[in-house]
Amino acid sequence: MKPFAFYGRVSTEDQQDPKTSREWQRARSQSLIAPHAGEIVAEYFDIGTSRSLPWRRRTQATALLHALRDPDRGFGAVVIGEPARAFYGNQFSLTFPIFVHYGVQLWVPEVGGAVDPGSDAHDLVMSLYGGMSKGERNRIKIRVRSAMAAQAATEGRFLGGRPPYGYQLVVLGPHPNPGKAAAGQRQHGLEPDPVAAPVVARIFREYVAGTGLYAIAEGLTRDGVACPSAHDPGRNRHRDGAAWSKSAVRAILRNPRYTGRQVWNRQRREEVLVDVDDVALGHETRQRWNPESEWIWSAETVHEPLITPELFAEAQQQNRAGRQRAVDRKPRTTRRPYALRRLLTCGLCGRKMQGSWNGGRAHYRCRYPNQYALANRVEHPRSVYVREDAVLPRLDAWLGVIFDPAHVDATVAALAAVDGDNTTRTEIERCKRVLADCEQRLATYRAALEAGTDPTVIAQWTSEVQAEQARARRELRRAKDAHRPPPTRDELEQLISDAGDLVAVLEYAHGADRAGLYSALGLRLRYEPVQRRVIVECRPDAERLGQRSCRRGDLNPQVPKDTWPSTMRVCLFRHADRGWAKPQYATPAPGVSARPRG
Repeated sequence: MKPFAFYGRVSTEDQQDPKTSREWQRARSQSLIAPHAGEIVAEYFDIGTSRSLPWRRRTQATALLHALRDPDRGFGAVVIGEPARAFYGNQFSLTFPIFVHYGVQLWVPEVGGAVDPGSDAHDLVMSLYGGMSKGERNRIKIRVRSAMAAQAATEGRFLGGRPPYGYQLVVLGPHPNPGKAAAGQRQHGLEPDPVAAPVVARIFREYVAGTGLYAIAEGLTRDGVACPSAHDPGRNRHRDGAAWSKSAVRAILRNPRYTGRQVWNRQRREEVLVDVDDVALGHETRQRWNPESEWIWSAETVHEPLITPELFAEAQQQNRAGRQRAVDRKPRTTRRPYALRRLLTCGLCGRKMQGSWNGGRAHYRCRYPNQYALANRVEHPRSVYVREDAVLPRLDAWLGVIFDPAHVDATVAALAAVDGDNTTRTEIERCKRVLADCEQRLATYRAALEAGTDPTVIAQWTSEVQAEQARARRELRRAKDAHRPPPTRDELEQLISDAGDLVAVLEYAHGADRAGLYSALGLRLRYEPVQRRVIVECRPDAERLGQRSCRRGDLNPQVPKDTWPSTMRVCLFRHADRGWAKPQYATPAPGVSARPRG
């Protein structure tokens, strides 16, 4: 008796009974090996898995590949009853060498027995069936899409999916397909939702009248109107329904089905490589928007419209104009010299604070709408302000001490304490945690499958985790490539010397030059309004420091050959009850507080 393992696959896309499909594939395999005294002792059968997925992303196929590595696997050959279901495209050429490496034969009915690794004819036959499998899938896809396009254009049929906000599903009668009608399926259509339909009309009217997306979302939330996910929580379990967001309003404004006509093919499913550096991982499906020229419109109105076609066209025209629409703007005679432009962020929401000129002085503000803060679960006042003249003197004083020649040793010691690039190191650690979590989840899914959980559900979960695992591996490689080792002490001293020459003339620099120098010094400031303090991070950039110049003189020190990012962080100042208190510094030098980030 020769022991065999059986492998098969069935996809729910075929609408086949998994039990029946397994039986006929196994019976075909048994008839092949029976004359050779073969007996199936192990079975690997994937249910609900597309043939386009490579073996390493199929649950049972992966288990079979792992079993090949085990010397005590209990079988010496694998039989496949239908190779067109097992192999797709070039999957045979990527998988069969593993069988050969571990000395396990692969039997298929199409060659009458075991596939011979040295036979060009066998290789050609198996490659042909892989191509036929791919062609069959593509033909099915083309037929289905062509039929759906015809149904949408000529019949205006609702082709399934979630009804758009403002409509609800209604049964129109038995399904037009006699077989599906006999099975009890019904044809559905759209009718206005008495609660949500007036909201859609309101959104279009306000937008055409000139109200922005943020303002519309704020007004709806303020008036207690339930957002789409809160209005229909059964179909939106993945959302919390806290408030209206700008994206929800934009999606409604761009949906042409509110004009009463059926519109299909607005989006497409596109297969993209999981990892361009590892093509064997196959593809994953992504949703992509099609251009309007490819949309399929019904010839007639098929459901009650919520807005007129003219109102929809006017909204689309205004949306396309966007920032290019004609508006009257007051010309500015001079550009405001904001020294902290693009460097100061809000500690509450993480967004960059905008420059604001009030009372003849530069301020920085962060404006965050109340309703949008509610939608994003952020505790944020409507406006946060901080004065520039309260920050710059203390910032320049700290930089002067840090880069002063008398404090070079202390500054170099603080920078040397930073272990390389914190950003890439954190990314590497995150990717490793994700990979470990994926391995644990896959092990859990395998245990659940062995315990009798529905294989269709497990296959879907496993495919998602494997795609996440592939992305984490790709990001880990990129982070390792970008990771830089910590600089030497000599390199740090040269960097401090180059920066010190520029810091010495800060008080004479123009606002634009200040902004450029602060950026070259790698300053990142975060204002924390609750604690009323500013946190400063310094990551000097050697190349940019060498390129800076000042209007008071040519300060262009020689650029070091290598760029070594280094980090220091300091609490620059704290707002006292009366006025601005002097900064309190400790180490590494008198009057200075510097410590590595993180």
